[in-house]
Formats: sequence, C-alpha cells, structure tokens
Amino acid sequence: MAEFIYQGRSRDGKSIRGSVEAPSLDAAINEIVALDITPIDIKEKPPESVAHTDLNALLRSWTEKSVSLEDLVTFVRQLHALIHAGVPIIRALRGLADNSSNPKLKRTLREVASGLESGQSLTEAMREHPKVFPTLLLAMIRVGEDSGRLEESLQRMAASLDQERTTRDRVKQALRYPSFVLVAILAALVIINLFVIPAFSDIFAQMDADLPLTTVILINSSEFFTNYWLYIFAGLAGVFFGVRAYINTVNGRLLWDRLKLRIPVVGNILLRALLARFARTFSMALRSGVPILSAMSSVAESTDNAYISQGINGLRDGIERGEGLYAVSERSGLFTPLVLQMLAVGEETGQISDMMDQVAEFYEREVEVDLEKLSSSIEPIVISFIAVLILVLALGVFLPMWQLGTAAM
Repeated sequence: MAEFIYQGRSRDGKSIRGSVEAPSLDAAINEIVALDITPIDIKEKPPESVAHTDLNALLRSWTEKSVSLEDLVTFVRQLHALIHAGVPIIRALRGLADNSSNPKLKRTLREVASGLESGQSLTEAMREHPKVFPTLLLAMIRVGEDSGRLEESLQRMAASLDQERTTRDRVKQALRYPSFVLVAILAALVIINLFVIPAFSDIFAQMDADLPLTTVILINSSEFFTNYWLYIFAGLAGVFFGVRAYINTVNGRLLWDRLKLRIPVVGNILLRALLARFARTFSMALRSGVPILSAMSSVAESTDNAYISQGINGLRDGIERGEGLYAVSERSGLFTPLVLQMLAVGEETGQISDMMDQVAEFYEREVEVDLEKLSSSIEPIVISFIAVLILVLALGVFLPMWQLGTAAM
C-alpha cells in the first residue's frame, strides 16, 4: 500500500493539501474525488527506510493514546448510522478517520479502508489490528458479513459495547473503595515495618524480657523487610512479569481465564456476564440465518475468555456429532437449571433464538443486581482484613508492655 501526497481544490475553491493511502495512482485519484476534492497534483511519497519505519512504530506504541471503549462505542454507532444512510463503507471509514480525535484510531481506520480497497473483507482488514478491535467486534462483523446483515450486527454490537461500558463503570465504582483501603493498608504496613516496629524493638531489647510470639514474629518480619526490601521488590517484580508472560501463552491464558471465574464474589458475576454475551451473540447469529455450527464458531471467539470459549467449542463438537443442544449444554456444566429448561423448550419448539434472548435477559438482570450489591459484599471482607491486621499489631506491640506493667506491679 503506497501513500500519495496531493494538492487540490474543494468545491468552494479553497486550496487543500493532504495524503491518502491507496494501492495505485488511479485508486488514489478516486479516493480524493470521493472526498469532494478536485486533484491538481498527486505524487507518491518515497518509501521510508525499514529502520526509520520500525522506529516510528516503536515510538507510536509508547506515545499514542490507546483506543478506549468509549472511542469504540462512538465508532460503531457512527459507522452504523453512515451505512444505514447508504454511504459506501470505504467512504464512511475515511470520513470517520478524518473526524476522529484519537490519532491511533484515525490511522487504523485509514488502513482498514485501504485494506477494503485491496480486496479484503471488513473482518479481514480489521483483524490486522487486534489491539484496536476486540475479538467480540470482529466476530459480530463476521456474522454480519456472512449473513448480509452488517447494519444489524453493528447496531447490536453498539448496544453490547455500551452495556459492557456500563458494567465496567459499575465494577470500577464498586471496587474503588476497597482499592483505596488496600493501598492505605499496604502503605501502613511499609511505614510500620520501617519505622514503628524498629522503635519498639529497641525498647523491648533494653527491657531484656521474654516477648510473646506475636511480638517476636513482628520484630523478625520487620528486620527481614528492612534488610532485604530491595530483593523483595525485585522478586515481586520478577513474579509479576513472569506471570504476565505465562498468561500470554495458550495454556496460561486458559488457566488464568478459568481462575478469574473462581474469584470470590466477582467471579460469579463475570461468568454470568460472559454467558449473557454468548446468548446474545448466538441469538443474533441464528436470527441472521447463519448455520448453527458456524454460529457456534463465531460465538466462541466473541466471549473473550479462553475457558468459556473452550466450553462453547465443546458444545459445537457435540452438535456436530448429532447430539441436541440441550444435551450438550447440560453436560458442559456452564448453565443453570432454569436456563437449561429454557433451552430444552426452545429446541422442542424450534425457537432457540427467542430462548437465547431470554437467557441473556435472565443473566443480565442477575448481573445488574449483583453489581449493585458488589460494594456491600466486599466491605465485610475488607473490614475483617483490617480488623485482623489491627489485632496482630495490638497484640504484638501492646501485649509485652502490658505484661511488663503487670510484672512491675
């Protein structure tokens, strides 16, 4: 794909300079004309050296602002509106790129438009930018392209992304208080180990008395932290980056996604949110006329969780062997008895898509209720942790002083 620098005039006669990416000079001219610009001079930009290009890409990865969920919601809604209005998709992408305030999204949309001009499908062109477009969006667009209902797919995707944004905001709001408390506890532990306990340790050493076990543990842990704090932080950093590297592997991602669903309080909410997404996407695929096996493949990609995706692929394998949807769903262990009953009814009546919509609504209502209760569910855990910490500190610091005072009396 080459880049062409052009000079032209707009409808009102103003001089305009700019650049477009296109596979050929003729394609570049067509793009410029589509922008309501009369080209006067067009030149192909000389290619940059490989080292310079790699340096630019590296600098962009460090400095460019990432594409947020808010940007994605706005992009999908605007693309749906333009396609609904009859605007050609390449022109729509170019126009959205020009109007985008995010440099990374602007550049990406131009590259996607260029990919469409070179003969790629929209899914193929967007798949080349996995850091910008999530798997769910790609799967939904693929379903829309396969069924010829891209406009409907974008509309449903916008609603799904909007709901995901709302869910994230509620989770952040519920976790804000526990996060502040956790940071305060960690800061207090560092201060106590570096300054408070060493001061009491000197006092207790001068008293030359037998100290309680809790006091000995506190003094030894404080000395260990004071003497080896640099190694402790280096070890924690090594563990963090090691775990992160392992999660990027196939087995690591599968294990991590499975463990996330078993986190107390939060894990159950995540599981039902993922199953609600699965039900919505599966229903849309079936309503769009996609065969059930193809729909399962697309839906498995859309869950954005390797463990759930593996379970859905297991459903697909069972259906491929001739088993019914209810039978394979019951064996998977992913669904509640109520949902299984709804799937059985849908399979018997031939209205699986309607039942899947009800499954999604059922899970979404439960997730909404649980999110409202999340903060109140976490508070007792945090308070209990703080109480245990205060109890240990009180026993370790004040118990020997109380014993000495009692002995003196």
